Amino acid sequence: MASKRHVNVGGVQIGGGAPVVVQTMTKTETANLTATMAQIRTVAEAGADLVRVAVPREKDVEALKTIVRESPIPIIADIHFNHTLALKAIDAGAHCVRLNPGNIGGPDKVAEVAARATAASTPLRIGVNSGSLPKHLHALERENPVEALVTAGVEFVALMERLDFTDFKVSIKSTNVPNTIAANRILSERIDYPLHLGITEAGTKWSGSLKSAVGLGTLLADGIGDTIRISLSTFHAEEEVKVAWEILKALGLRERGPVLIACPTCGRLQFDMDTVVTEIERRLEAYADPIEVAVLGCAVNGIGEASHADFGITGAKDEGLIFSRGKPLRKVPTEQLVDVLFEEIDKYATSRKIVVDERAAAEGAAWLQANEDATAMTPERLAALEKAEAAAHDGGDDVLAVLDEDVSPVAGRRFTRA
Repeated sequence: MASKRHVNVGGVQIGGGAPVVVQTMTKTETANLTATMAQIRTVAEAGADLVRVAVPREKDVEALKTIVRESPIPIIADIHFNHTLALKAIDAGAHCVRLNPGNIGGPDKVAEVAARATAASTPLRIGVNSGSLPKHLHALERENPVEALVTAGVEFVALMERLDFTDFKVSIKSTNVPNTIAANRILSERIDYPLHLGITEAGTKWSGSLKSAVGLGTLLADGIGDTIRISLSTFHAEEEVKVAWEILKALGLRERGPVLIACPTCGRLQFDMDTVVTEIERRLEAYADPIEVAVLGCAVNGIGEASHADFGITGAKDEGLIFSRGKPLRKVPTEQLVDVLFEEIDKYATSRKIVVDERAAAEGAAWLQANEDATAMTPERLAALEKAEAAAHDGGDDVLAVLDEDVSPVAGRRFTRA
């Protein structure tokens, strides 16, 4: 399950009970220092703990020296096929080097890299992908792709241990979500090294995020995984970081910034909630506090379904309600909902307490009650509807039920669930 061993990548602990680490990879040509450093700063601001850069050429190794020196977060050098570049990346000061022993040139080349890494105290990441397994596992891959992935991982771990090198983390990835889940579950039982999780070549921002959430979320919920990377087909690497953080926040594994919850809407909706939610989500990115903000589409569900939220709004056709932790704060015109919501959030950010205007709160509560009364389905209303339906089936005249407090003192009030 959770890895007992740990590695230290530029001061960031991975494994050994440390919080799950978020990483991503730059999409720029590494040798283009201006573009690469700009993207590294962007992903660091978005919350990346580590960032990986591709090093396929000599000029990328040269750039690596400057990148390591100027980066606000630790740098991992990503190496394929050329072990010499791995050696030079270590010499350039990379905080970690990712390599695939299956395509780096054989055990002798791996031994050279391990020796150089030992001398420099540089950890490695042993990365296994379903698309680049060693040739001797190709037949097994066709029969049992999960076992092929696990076998490759275990073989590479054994190789590193024979070389007396244990400062590494392991990843086994596939484009297939069930295979990735199954393989990592098995591997976590066979080794105690830190595990890096990811769905390789997951896809677009939409489909790739969903695949990653299912695959990584399943494993993380089981206590498997020490660091994650979301692989998306987008130049904007910060999008990968945002998805990674949302997965961790959803599982309660780490906190960073606000949590936004919103109802799925239904036929009760009377305002442009889609636009409102989008604007709130955009503006919340500027806030660091881990507050919970709710957006509910109608007064019927309003406060009750989001009473745990630090702040929230519920809307109607012309007016809406700002609430906090289950209590009304104020009612405002619908077009002002977003701005007033952030006024309240900013008050909290300044004073660290919920600021309540009792008169405005009372007006908000009255507005909420009126909306609930207008739409609630009470025992009296249900009885009237049943009576009307029965009369219609009997061929009698339609029955008009007058449901006000002259008839019933509880008319229009909502049920209270036990």
